[in-house]
Amino acid sequence: MSHRKQDRKNLDKQMKEAEKQPNDDAESPNRQFYIPSQIVNEFGEKGRDHLAKPFRAQMLLAFTAGSFMSFGAAFSILLGIGIEAEGLYYLLTGIGFAAGYAMVFISGAVLFTEINVMLPTYKFHIAGLMHKDMVKFWLSSYLGNIVGALFVAVLIQSSGSLSQPFYTELQFMLDKKMKFMDLGAAGWFEIIVSGILANWLIGMAAFLTTAARDITGKLLGTTLPVILFVAGNFQHSAANMGYFSLGVLSESSYTWYEFVFFNLIPASIGNIIGGALLVALLFSYAYKEDLDKQKENGK
Repeated sequence: MSHRKQDRKNLDKQMKEAEKQPNDDAESPNRQFYIPSQIVNEFGEKGRDHLAKPFRAQMLLAFTAGSFMSFGAAFSILLGIGIEAEGLYYLLTGIGFAAGYAMVFISGAVLFTEINVMLPTYKFHIAGLMHKDMVKFWLSSYLGNIVGALFVAVLIQSSGSLSQPFYTELQFMLDKKMKFMDLGAAGWFEIIVSGILANWLIGMAAFLTTAARDITGKLLGTTLPVILFVAGNFQHSAANMGYFSLGVLSESSYTWYEFVFFNLIPASIGNIIGGALLVALLFSYAYKEDLDKQKENGK
């Protein structure tokens, strides 16, 4: 009994000492998610890490992310085949594309639209003004995403695995994304605004994914904003790279330069604005004092 009483006393002492210890949230929170200021700090650190990688690593990770976009596009089309109910169609196509984003976020691949959030956060709070290395990385991630998306599209097309209903559904999806083409300058403006909304949502997908501390939470955090941007037909350049790569290699009614000049370019402009301003800048300055404290404490 004396040993048991002594063990109990030791346990009570340890618990009291633990209660007196400061809660080191930045390092290891006791909750099942990270608080917003910690997430913004993680964005900055990820942006710094991406920027510090050698060029070959940047290109390979961008290539990988682009390839996941084509896989996500193909899966979303396959899940949407034959679905008449609009709500169910939006849900399933969104879940399909979320598979591509989950692979990107969890593997650490470099996606242009995620970089629109990570690098500005890093520059706003850690390194100051933009410099040429940042622009170089931005461009390399964009090019790598396109090459990766085309590579997987070529493999899918060469495999002969998909039947005609897939290509019928693909054309329907492309028509939705290219509906702005006949509007001229007004169409460009609408795509830019749509691109702002898309990258705002993808920035929040990155936000929620970073917040989660387990794989289930990360998958759920990724899926919800992706379903929303797919359902809303918001123009997301990296996602469209997947769809357009599949379209270029099929008997689509659109040409590659129409995809580029009447969608990808204005969508990319909107994506940069949405990610950099409405996620990176907004949260960076909202939590500026908390981030400054973390830096002062070396956290």
